[in-house]
Amino acid sequence: MEKGKVLATVNGKEITDKDVYSFLNQLGPQAAAQFNSPEGLNMLTNELINQELVYLDAINNGLDEEENFKRELELVKENILIQYAINKLLSGITVSEEEVSKFYTENKENFKFPESVGASHILVDDKEKAKEILDEINAGLSFEEAAGKYSNCPSKANGGDLGEFTRGKMVPEFEEAAFAMEEGEISEPVKSQFGYHIIKLNCKKASGNSALEEVKDKINQQLINLKQQERYLGKTGELREKYNVKTYF
Repeated sequence: MEKGKVLATVNGKEITDKDVYSFLNQLGPQAAAQFNSPEGLNMLTNELINQELVYLDAINNGLDEEENFKRELELVKENILIQYAINKLLSGITVSEEEVSKFYTENKENFKFPESVGASHILVDDKEKAKEILDEINAGLSFEEAAGKYSNCPSKANGGDLGEFTRGKMVPEFEEAAFAMEEGEISEPVKSQFGYHIIKLNCKKASGNSALEEVKDKINQQLINLKQQERYLGKTGELREKYNVKTYF
């Protein structure tokens, strides 16, 4: 549908494709996916027509003049105004590069990362089978080919690659062996509750600190949040002095 195309009129009011897409975007992802088709968009158009008809009927019957409606309307207006005022109060807060750098320097302990390794493995049921596979690898069969051919683990589809992990993520026997290995090394069979593993260590990273460039966006947002909280609490503190507040808790 073309942008701005009129799809229907109700008592002279136009309903356009822009209205329909706006309605679609207000739905949750699952519902939006169900209606994002020509048939679905037609259904949403009919729903907007129905809603406009209900609105006109409500006005015609004077529902907008009922006290219950007026009370609900005031509550809605109050909540919208509160959120609008808060958004306005907290807008425009920025953080300088110097503030980010200072925070990083003073809180380096918060940006440490632990030692990690990247490993692949071949998992089989018995030790003898593991040794036979090791012999094939030593004779020239690549580790990845051996994993695809023999491993019982779903990682066989990726040549046995398990990705990178830190301590505490794998069973103890596997972890102990992997972290004791050197890059490129292939282990002897390692027994765990799942069977026998042949491990290949792909990479090893020592613990350290994330560089400022890696975490500056996170720090920037953290500092903005802190400044927003300070401004909000400062403003509400002033308002407590200005208006009559009594607490009973």
